[in-house]
Amino acid sequence: MLCIALLILVSYLIISSAEKVFYPISLRAKTALDKLNNSYERTLKENEELKTQNKSLERSVQETIALYDITKDICKTLDEEEMFNILKDRMSRYIKVDDCRFVKSEDELTGYSHDKALELSIDKMRVGYLVASNVRDEDSEKFNIIAQQFLVGMKRSLLYKKVQDLAITDGLTQAFSRRYFMGRFEEELKRSKKFKLKLSFLMIDIDHFKEFNDHYGHLVGDAILREVSRTIKDNIRQVDFMGRYGGEELSVALTDTDKKQACLAAERIRAAVESESIHAYDENLRSTVSIGISSFPDDASEVKSLIDKADKALYQAKQSGRNRVC
Repeated sequence: MLCIALLILVSYLIISSAEKVFYPISLRAKTALDKLNNSYERTLKENEELKTQNKSLERSVQETIALYDITKDICKTLDEEEMFNILKDRMSRYIKVDDCRFVKSEDELTGYSHDKALELSIDKMRVGYLVASNVRDEDSEKFNIIAQQFLVGMKRSLLYKKVQDLAITDGLTQAFSRRYFMGRFEEELKRSKKFKLKLSFLMIDIDHFKEFNDHYGHLVGDAILREVSRTIKDNIRQVDFMGRYGGEELSVALTDTDKKQACLAAERIRAAVESESIHAYDENLRSTVSIGISSFPDDASEVKSLIDKADKALYQAKQSGRNRVC
């Protein structure tokens, strides 16, 4: 019995000693585990916040890319009105505005109620304003980006028109190039045949042009050619058109015009050139022209034949003393 009591006492003492030893270790482990759990929870929360920020940033990047991609859609056309309609359609996907317009002058700008106006310029030349009403502050940057995309389309359109003008216009006289004039003349002849209209052709040559070049130099000769061309343009209708046929020869197509009317028009041109004083550098000069006329259908029914007939009439005018119409 005594042995059992001693055994129980020894066991109690051993257990009590073990608790005193292991309790501090267990407390430290629990504290460390709690800290680890807190850190893990903070890391999870920060990770979720980063995911949210990344998604927001990705949406912003994709939206910005989409705004710049508007250029592709705008540049599918060269027509100014179509470009602006595309712009408005794409803008409505990203920006809320009450109204948006493209205006070309300050007068239009002042007559339109707006709170956002961007001046659009190409090579320091103002082409207009992109204006909108009720643009939110958070959409202001997007509006600026979209406006620049519209400007890119405008630049492309203007450059294309400039290239086209260079291709169809003679740089010195501002008349149509020979190639373009011939194409227009062919089209006009077809139209005249279809609708049974009259059509007349003038071949115009500057008298003694070589002598001007030889005596005064080619710069003066160019000035004379330029001024004569301007005078001819001032004395034909808007429906008529002029081309530089070659050298000092100019050609004019008179639409819906018979031979009698063509003679009156040619005489008006001849008299206007004769009366014009041409200031070329330090020289004040006068020039005259000789003009040959042919008409459809009286003289010919094909472009080549009409030109040949007018050229022969021009030669006759030259042989008859110049400064006249034949």
